[in-house]
Amino acid sequence: MSRLPYTVAPSPGTAARLGQILTPHGVVDTPQFMPVGTHGTVRSQRTEDLAPAGATMMLANAWHLAQRPGLDVLRAFGGLHRLMRWDGAILTDSGGYQVYAFGENARVDENGVDLKHHDSGRHFALTPETSVEAQLTIGADIGMVLDHCVASTVPEAEARAAMARTHRWAARSLAARGAAPMGLFGIVQGASYLDLRRESAETLVSMRVDGQGFDGFAIGGLAVGEGKAEREEVTGLVAAMLPADRPRYLMGVGTPLDLLEAVHRGVDLFDCIMPTSLAQRGRVYTSAGRIDLRRGVYRLDPRPLDEACPCDTCQRYSRAYLHHLFVAREPLSWTLLGIHNVRFWLDLMGRMRRHLAAGSFPLFYAEQRERLDRPDEDAPIRRPRVRHRRQPPLELGRYVLWGGTEEHPSTAIRDQTSGEVMHVGDPPDEEARRLYVEQPGFRELASSDGPPLVVWDVGLGAATNATELVRLWEEESRGRALHLVSFERDLDALRLALAHLDRFPRLRHGGPHTLLASGRWRSSRAPIDWELYEGELPGRWATAPRPDIVLYDAFSQRVDTPLWTRATFVDLRSRCGVGPTAFYTYSNSTAVRVSLLTAGFYVGSGRPTGPKHETTIAFTEPAERTLLGPEFLDRWRRSSARWPVGTRPEDEAEIEALLLDHPQWRRSVSRDTGRADCPLP
Repeated sequence: MSRLPYTVAPSPGTAARLGQILTPHGVVDTPQFMPVGTHGTVRSQRTEDLAPAGATMMLANAWHLAQRPGLDVLRAFGGLHRLMRWDGAILTDSGGYQVYAFGENARVDENGVDLKHHDSGRHFALTPETSVEAQLTIGADIGMVLDHCVASTVPEAEARAAMARTHRWAARSLAARGAAPMGLFGIVQGASYLDLRRESAETLVSMRVDGQGFDGFAIGGLAVGEGKAEREEVTGLVAAMLPADRPRYLMGVGTPLDLLEAVHRGVDLFDCIMPTSLAQRGRVYTSAGRIDLRRGVYRLDPRPLDEACPCDTCQRYSRAYLHHLFVAREPLSWTLLGIHNVRFWLDLMGRMRRHLAAGSFPLFYAEQRERLDRPDEDAPIRRPRVRHRRQPPLELGRYVLWGGTEEHPSTAIRDQTSGEVMHVGDPPDEEARRLYVEQPGFRELASSDGPPLVVWDVGLGAATNATELVRLWEEESRGRALHLVSFERDLDALRLALAHLDRFPRLRHGGPHTLLASGRWRSSRAPIDWELYEGELPGRWATAPRPDIVLYDAFSQRVDTPLWTRATFVDLRSRCGVGPTAFYTYSNSTAVRVSLLTAGFYVGSGRPTGPKHETTIAFTEPAERTLLGPEFLDRWRRSSARWPVGTRPEDEAEIEALLLDHPQWRRSVSRDTGRADCPLP
């Protein structure tokens, strides 16, 4: 038995339904739009004006109301209905959307979510149980389970994990609701993956706790990154899988055309802030098309917004007056335009219900698809003539674009003076991820506690390595700070890549652009401070903070000779000072390894990349990594390029003595694994 009696009638020629939900605060005819009253008010609108406009149910947000005015106030007043003087039904969002919306201010684990309020800075732990308790305190007619909402474009593994967590939380929410009369909806998740959406719908429909299932179902996780066609495909698929005798609710959607399309696919309930948020920007929907009151064309227009609209705004005020209020930044403009938009959304739902009752909805649907989103035909916008933009250059300074062919699909940057290509073996972002992000263990470091981590990015180039690290840190950081220091003497490679974002999509991020413009960038999503040290090395790193990790991706010894000398690595070792520092580079040169060893590093072999069967890693302290064994000395003696670049004949004996006396060869190393028995730095 459902705690929300629901009667529904199908309509011929469409999946749309005509229904009625019986709530403790009256009948809600469906399909229905719910004005959004997040904080217990529909922004800029009086409560007493909502019912005359056609509203029978509004949406409020449990998390926000628990913050302000607080559950103690709501208990004292006997719930939100009495506090805000609203006689209609209330549906409450659980706070799950804030997991997505709050970004870095939301921390999710199996128990629930910790949300940091963006204004007060206060933390509030939300679990399935406390969310249901808050919704019961509010006095909601319909509550929502706590769900884990992620962007619709996340990788499938992330979408699956969030979906599975949503299912576990849904069962806990059902149990927490107990015998309370509040209706409870399950929320179908799964991002834009149709197989996940199918699995989620099947799981929630069959879910029972103490013999009780859900009283309705919501489609969540849409309008958060996907395209219109993708959203409609997911909506149609999920709606068709949900029980016919339960209401279906599409969360957070949307425009009048979005509502029409979703009703056509079998959805019953909607909410969106769009009517009042558009009003705040001077935009309204009318029966003749969309109007933007910011435009000067309306300065002398005596007509109402919509001659067919019965709302108070259209019956009393001219477009000229409304334009004046908006450009004068008078708050009354938001109120008056909001009155019209709220009425337009609600009237649209009423017209759909009438056509469903009359059996004429398919014709209405076909007509309105062409009319609902068209611009104002009485005052069309004349677009200025667009001149074709000049294509950005394919080369800049010593650098030129390379690849983008059938043989080399990925685009990279080539140095024309030497012919060398940055990240030649693998796609640039893939090599950066494998060698310079995954290999150092940045994912674990970002999610760990500890002091700020200082990373040197030696050889910024086209910022591929640094941007990959920044993206990962923004996704994985749990509060640990990252101080990223990039060194580069020639920024033309980065300028060239940023001029061709279609070929370097991973650079579509604010970090590289701001770094190039001002020399510094700070993330708003995670504690990241990224600095640029421009100029010749090694001189420029003299004033940089001591590194914990060094990503060494300079051009080869032939092109950037000074960066590969033993003297440079000796200087680098001194800059590392006391304490553990890890070093990673693409080179597997014997001479480079000798330079590192004789500079005082412990050296090992790193991951392969492209044509290289291995790369090089090094540490200032003995590390539990694959270190080179004494057999390296045999290879060194046989090598025809065994001396570091620039070595003078008179220095060879000293270098050989330092190499042979290195403590790395005296360490206890397992013959089977070649791993040294020491902790990580």
